[in-house]
Amino acid sequence: MHTASAPPLALYLHFPWCVRKCPYCDFNSHTLHGDLPQELYLDALLVDLEAQLPGVADRPIVSMFLGGGTPSLFEPDALGHFFEQLRRRARVAPDAEITLEANPGTIEHGRFTDYRAVGINRVSLGAQSFSGAQLETLGRIHNVHDTQMAVAELRAAELDNFNLDLMYALPGQTLDGALADLRTAIALEPAHISHYQLTMEPGTVFGGRPPAGLPDDDASWAMQRACQDELADAGYAHYETSAYAYAGSQCAHNLNYWRFGDYLGIGAGAHGKLTQLAAGASAASRFDGAQVSIARTVREREPRRYLARGHRDAPATSAVARDDLPFEFMMNALRLVDGFEESLFEARTGLAWSELAAPISRLKERGLLESLPGRVPRWRPTDLGQRFLNDVIAEFLPTRPGP
Repeated sequence: MHTASAPPLALYLHFPWCVRKCPYCDFNSHTLHGDLPQELYLDALLVDLEAQLPGVADRPIVSMFLGGGTPSLFEPDALGHFFEQLRRRARVAPDAEITLEANPGTIEHGRFTDYRAVGINRVSLGAQSFSGAQLETLGRIHNVHDTQMAVAELRAAELDNFNLDLMYALPGQTLDGALADLRTAIALEPAHISHYQLTMEPGTVFGGRPPAGLPDDDASWAMQRACQDELADAGYAHYETSAYAYAGSQCAHNLNYWRFGDYLGIGAGAHGKLTQLAAGASAASRFDGAQVSIARTVREREPRRYLARGHRDAPATSAVARDDLPFEFMMNALRLVDGFEESLFEARTGLAWSELAAPISRLKERGLLESLPGRVPRWRPTDLGQRFLNDVIAEFLPTRPGP
């Protein structure tokens, strides 16, 4: 029997400001009015980090993701100083993947070279579409030329490990239109493409007033399948529900999410997840209320309140109940196209795989889940299961007692 180890630890940093709020966006982003409080916010992030380090300071941070909002509004030199201070406080793995989300409309000439110089080694570029009309409908501040120039700047900076975000099922979009968008993206040869369907999220402008001409479910599914074939032909492996990558270019930070790893979340509205193992907990231990505990953390969303509070205290924390763990795990792991091993479920939750016998059996009988042949038991959604993934995940919701 050997001692169980904690999952890998990542760091998510949230930057909440945008030049303009997009009508489809349900992320914690706020239109910037006045000057960007750059130094004030970066100092607040360091205080936030210090408040969350007790208990994890000895664990290396394997990846960092600067998301938003629009992190590329922040100057490279300011981020460089911030990274120096961060490394004095926390252990950062020498080979840590450090991703910056960037809006093509906020990139100046030479800026990616400066970002690379301060440690950014991966960029996620929010292209969304290569149709000028669609970009206008989506409320984007950039045009097609801006995206093309941003990619040229990435190449000049030797930041070849970059992702392009691309949407499909846009208002009035046809199958040919979706394929044309994708082919333009592929021609730019990004290492990674995030290809996802436009959805009407509650609380957004589009959620309250959906745009006209949205493709129906069948048309959207046809776009997804045709685009998947196109991506495969171009050498992009489909490894997660909406993610495709050249060999070796999968997003390490996101893979840690899907494998139910741990992460600190700092910044306005940032979420985190941390696992604690009781002293002496072993790999053979099963959840008994003491061996393994998982907690979710969250900071307040509104940037001004976040800055005013100071955050020298730990974030609001809630324990994940034992009965919720299967759903929490599956909500992430079932996004992986190649599936996951039974042992990963046991290691990350402390539960025995046998506890899932009933929902696993139901899903297998319905043709939504399959086991893969091999020495190590492994499970993944079938093609049908991928199409109805929400239904698959819902099978793992706990049964609550009635009133």
